[in-house]
Amino acid sequence: MRRIPPPPGGRGRASAAVALTAVLALTATACGDDGSGSAGDEGSGKGEITLWDNNTGERRDIWAQIIKDFESQNPDIKVKYVGIPIDQVQAKYDTAIDGGGLPDVGGVGTAYLSNLVVRDVLDRVDQRIDDGPLKGRLVPAMVDSVKAAGGREGMYSVPTSSNNGTLWYRTDLFDAAGLQPPTTWKEFYAAAEELTDAGKNRFGYTIRGGAGSIAPAMDAMYGQSGITSFWNGDKTTVNDPRNVAALEKYVALYKKVTPSADVNNDFVKMVAQWDNGEIGMLTHNLASYQDHVKALGQEKFKGLPYPTQEDGTRVQVSNPVDGLGLFKNSRNKAAAWKFIEFAASHKSNSAWNASAGSIPANTDAAADAWVKEAVPTAEAMKALSDGSTTIVNLPYYLPDWNTISKAGNEPNFQKVLLGDMTPKAFADKVAQELNDAQAEWKQQNKS
Repeated sequence: MRRIPPPPGGRGRASAAVALTAVLALTATACGDDGSGSAGDEGSGKGEITLWDNNTGERRDIWAQIIKDFESQNPDIKVKYVGIPIDQVQAKYDTAIDGGGLPDVGGVGTAYLSNLVVRDVLDRVDQRIDDGPLKGRLVPAMVDSVKAAGGREGMYSVPTSSNNGTLWYRTDLFDAAGLQPPTTWKEFYAAAEELTDAGKNRFGYTIRGGAGSIAPAMDAMYGQSGITSFWNGDKTTVNDPRNVAALEKYVALYKKVTPSADVNNDFVKMVAQWDNGEIGMLTHNLASYQDHVKALGQEKFKGLPYPTQEDGTRVQVSNPVDGLGLFKNSRNKAAAWKFIEFAASHKSNSAWNASAGSIPANTDAAADAWVKEAVPTAEAMKALSDGSTTIVNLPYYLPDWNTISKAGNEPNFQKVLLGDMTPKAFADKVAQELNDAQAEWKQQNKS
């Protein structure tokens, strides 16, 4: 029997029971891992394996379907599903590494892949891919991102999807104002001002000031400056004067064409605010597509790739690639790998990404009809493949990247919005920390 918890239905005792079950599931030793650092075993290829979903809630139903299909084709293998909220997954992995209880298979994004690679809990998957049906069936750019994010030779996750940065705009508000969709940064700033009427609680844009604010800010910086590399030698370009000028222009939007509540908004609050209010534009990735459809229907909004410079070139920072990792201590790697291959196959990968509105990693899935019908996804794929877009790869491989780009500097970005810290001081601080982390990483990885 599949072990998929039912979708949450209520609060109170039921919620407490679900929460307790999740805690027990996460702290219990999974089938394949005792946390001892052993190399695990291929096993019999039968029995039970454990899957950790790194975005429970939003993807639970589609994982249930994929598991059902897999078990029907592989009756000797049972998949135990454990869902983890996306904002808790890295902490859960860290806890399991220290105390035991890692899964056989787990959702692994590039943002925290290097941490798992450094701690030596993932198997390399390059050879397994080359020896099986996934060979030549994975989008090269996503493969490259996964390899780079691991921080060492080899590939430690099988990519499944990518969420490209998207400029969402309200078609009804743009039509009422007689505005065309903003395809350049110049048009973006003009539209933000045109759509704002603070006295009527109407704003042109919503800026992310709470958790997760650093990456969107960097997108605005590099997108406007046109700088195409995160590093100049061993020094970051984050505090290049052109990036600082771009940041100054971006943060000047706060409270001028944005709600004041933005200073505390993470993506959940920001998306909900956009979906339920009269705000013209929002920059967020493809993952929020279904939220917009539910709130607005398909007629009141559209999505575009991030704005270009005046010459039509587009620069954007890399977006995390999601994937599946095979954990080293699994006692049943043969069954676990069979499940990973199934989940990354054409049919499963297509269904998963269709439900999320994300870019599929399987090249066959990328050609499916739903991609063309999901216009924002199709536009994102076109922008990434037509030569108009340059990707600035963020240094996910640095063990300190998450600290620097989240808890270490998100409060300072709020200070910048509030006028308590200058954009230059902010950029200089981030740059110094990145330069130090890069130097340390290179020292540790000297051959």
